[in-house]
Amino acid sequence: MDPVPQTRPQTAPALRRAPVQQRSAERLARILDACAVLLDETGYERLSTRAVAVRAGVPIGSVYRFFGNKRAMVAALALRNLDRYAERVSERLAATPLLDAHGAIDGVLDEFIAMKRTVPGFALVDFGVPAALPGEASDSTPGNTSDEASGTEGDTIGDGDSEGEGDGEGDSEGEGDGEGGSRGEAEDPNRLVAERICALLATHLGRPADEELHRKVLVGVETADALVRLAFRADPAGDPALVDETRLLLHAYLGPSLS
Repeated sequence: MDPVPQTRPQTAPALRRAPVQQRSAERLARILDACAVLLDETGYERLSTRAVAVRAGVPIGSVYRFFGNKRAMVAALALRNLDRYAERVSERLAATPLLDAHGAIDGVLDEFIAMKRTVPGFALVDFGVPAALPGEASDSTPGNTSDEASGTEGDTIGDGDSEGEGDGEGDSEGEGDGEGGSRGEAEDPNRLVAERICALLATHLGRPADEELHRKVLVGVETADALVRLAFRADPAGDPALVDETRLLLHAYLGPSLS
């Protein structure tokens, strides 16, 4: 299954309702886990909020408490992927404090490749929202359910969902929204990735994260993204020769700036 094309710039995803209690956070995690697995099984076009609800074992209303449509749900998954990727890179660098520039670059690339190979849904959606399908709503406005291939049009926020009662979050849609209730600014997913990687590499190698390094890392991220996608189109496990070429290119381009 080919990776899903991703739009640039993106609108940063915002939950319609941020979880307050542990139970709601766990429910949100189950929804995103189910979304990731179904992306691998069905692809983005056939993904639906109802199918995700069934797989997660939650009422459809629970999905709509957090997301207005499947695009918003996948956007949240992409943001979680970025957080987890940054955590993996950070742990990798911390585990080997004497890594030189090439070793640090290897850690950044290897963790990305490992997630492509092992993390559900990551081969299709890594850090960016899929491009909108024809006629598909591109925002998270309630009721924009034209993306639902399984006939979920007309599902409402509270449809069959009583989980919110008594959980301290409030059952009205506006309660508990906090900062998650508003849409973010347009973001380029690779720029977000580059910012996180730049900070991690600069800290690990003891050099300032200046404008030049930010630019170099952004170019490296864009290049690696394109080449890794090529490697996984050539081989579902990532063509080893193309991965090696990507590594050599990053060493030659980024190495001098990180040394």
